[in-house]
Amino acid sequence: MAGTEAAARSRFAGRTALVTGAGSGIGRTVALAFAAEGARVVVAGRRERPLKETVALIEERGGEALAVPADVSRAGDAEAVVAAAVARFGSLDVAVNNAGIFRGGTPLADLPETDWHEQLTVNVTGVHLALQAQIRRMRAQSAGGAIVNVSSTFGVHVTSPGAAAYAATKAAVTALSRGAALDHVRDGVRINVVSPGATATPMSLRPGEAEGDRAERARATLPLARVSSTEEIAAAVLYLASDDAASTVGTDLVVDSGGSL
Repeated sequence: MAGTEAAARSRFAGRTALVTGAGSGIGRTVALAFAAEGARVVVAGRRERPLKETVALIEERGGEALAVPADVSRAGDAEAVVAAAVARFGSLDVAVNNAGIFRGGTPLADLPETDWHEQLTVNVTGVHLALQAQIRRMRAQSAGGAIVNVSSTFGVHVTSPGAAAYAATKAAVTALSRGAALDHVRDGVRINVVSPGATATPMSLRPGEAEGDRAERARATLPLARVSSTEEIAAAVLYLASDDAASTVGTDLVVDSGGSL
């Protein structure tokens, strides 16, 4: 049993994992989880300070990490992150495209045009450009690679008042991922999706709501009676990125406490 546990903790030994949106929330937890299982981790995002905090947390626990400030909705930045990963660690074996934003809370007819364009740019164009840069590198490697895109239950699975535009962008992420998975599986690149529901991050708090209020709402509305932890989302991401999921291609793994049932 001890040997099995040790093997699980080293599923990514010798591999390089890139995580976007890794300065907080799900992205930071995913980065820490990869490092705990032996990966060298590259963390990317638009703000340098929280990225460095993530790197410090990884290094405090004996891991290796690199912070690369970048806006992946710009093609040059997406390419630069991949180049930095390869220059520092020699390969890009896993990528997790987690960066995303939510602008909503109002009916679609009242959504400012700037909020629509910002969500489309970050949530869809950002994933598209990141995928291109990552796939180009991975298909040139003999070992290929694995990519996990973080979508949402909003979109394909459920929707909610005030979230139509956000749901549209996340449905696009799922469709883009499935199409890319089919395009590139024979290049040695596996692509899958994790779709979180309500998770213990600030994004799942309603306006004026505290964590205790969210917990009460979850008890009343979710079959599991609680929101998911960021660690539970990370566990799903690491599964899909690992050799344990070697024949899993183009799947959309929902982690939402039963909220979309």
